[in-house]
Amino acid sequence: MTALLWECKPGGKPFHILTPLFTACSTGWTYDTSMTMFLRVFLAGLMGVSAFAAVSVPDASALGPKDEQDAARRAMLEGRVMPFAVIKRRMESEMGDATYLGSEFHEQSNRYRLKYVREGRVVWVDVDGRTGQVTGWAH
Repeated sequence: MTALLWECKPGGKPFHILTPLFTACSTGWTYDTSMTMFLRVFLAGLMGVSAFAAVSVPDASALGPKDEQDAARRAMLEGRVMPFAVIKRRMESEMGDATYLGSEFHEQSNRYRLKYVREGRVVWVDVDGRTGQVTGWAH
């Protein structure tokens, strides 16, 4: 350290040997580069969040069993469809020895789709929720 002080001349820069080491970390270039990188990462994250927010929310039949059940219950309470138990009993008598697997409710059309297995084949039966009439079959 004393050698550096001896090299300092009147009117010259003190510690001229160490100055490049200190100024290299505090130059505008280093600051600009780190801020540019931060800005790029921030903007990429913002674009990712906005892309996620732009995804549309599907209807109740695609949200899950709980939401689908809630939609079917609301429709029944509002008088738009018959109780599911009545529809299921009617279909069990028509399907005979088929095994019941489950159902879906489509709120827009007030239609139930019941799923059965008969003789090793899956059978879907579409039933109008208002009337209880079968509107379609699929094997």
